[in-house]
Amino acid sequence: MTTRKKILLVEDDSFLRDICLKKLNKEGFEVEAAVDGEEAISKVESFMPDIVLLDIILPSIDGFEVLKNIRSHKNKLVKDVPVIMLTNLGQEEDIAKALKLGASDYLIKAHFTTEEIVKKVKNKLGME
Repeated sequence: MTTRKKILLVEDDSFLRDICLKKLNKEGFEVEAAVDGEEAISKVESFMPDIVLLDIILPSIDGFEVLKNIRSHKNKLVKDVPVIMLTNLGQEEDIAKALKLGASDYLIKAHFTTEEIVKKVKNKLGME
């Protein structure tokens, strides 16, 4: 039996978080959620996800800072985890900044359904 892939979903909007959690759980993933940047950083270390879905606009620490923190982490497993930015920020500068900081992919929420998000996650994890 294969172990379920672990996803850390960092999203402060409860409606969106619940929709994504339900969809990802239904697809067989083990999902933990974080509602702000500080919680995201501690959960990356404790939960050790296979992939992170990260919003940019968050309370306390924004997604860019969380991404910087992950990419500079002393633990290689944390440092190398794929991070998909999942945000409403669609400006070229935001996309370029996220990719430069080490994001694996960049999804603008309004342009993707939960099915498409799941497909991206599976693709990044080599499950497709």
